[in-house]
Amino acid sequence: MVKLKFVTFCCLVWGGPLMLVQAAPSQCSPVLAHTFPRLQDEVPQNLCQYQGKVVLVVNTASYCGFTSQYEGLEKIYATFKDQGLVVLGFPSNDFGQQEPASNKEIADFCKNTYDVKFPMFAKSAVTGKNINPLFKMLVAQTGTTPKWNFYKYLIDRNGKVIDSFNSMTKPESKAITSEVEKLLKEKVL
Repeated sequence: MVKLKFVTFCCLVWGGPLMLVQAAPSQCSPVLAHTFPRLQDEVPQNLCQYQGKVVLVVNTASYCGFTSQYEGLEKIYATFKDQGLVVLGFPSNDFGQQEPASNKEIADFCKNTYDVKFPMFAKSAVTGKNINPLFKMLVAQTGTTPKWNFYKYLIDRNGKVIDSFNSMTKPESKAITSEVEKLLKEKVL
């Protein structure tokens, strides 16, 4: 069942309000019910906008031996985004102080070095006492805390956490792509 919401816009041509109907996603799962600042400009972004998509969440760092995984993340995103996959990147300085830069510097690095187009969010903690609320839920549901940079969590179209993958598992690996392909075929409940 699709819930509808009405949005009112002022219309200068007719001089009165114009009612548009937008399909709103069905109820947002608790895993995605969080808002984070976007990396590039720190504008708040509600993750509920990704409800109904297969989501691959990854904690990133610019100065890590795994940083080249940005290429694989961008590749898997480009390959499957039109089918309903989204990759969400969360820079973190939690491991080896390998993300010391500002959000603007990280955004510039991601764009200029790897031409990252998937959504990236402002730097935050993904472990420890200041863990961001998304990662807190991912850890609670998988029982697995990120051990290093480029740890990945896979969420299905219904907002259920399906699996986690360690830093050694490349984004374009068969382990991840076969699971993504399977989840993309599933319906939203």
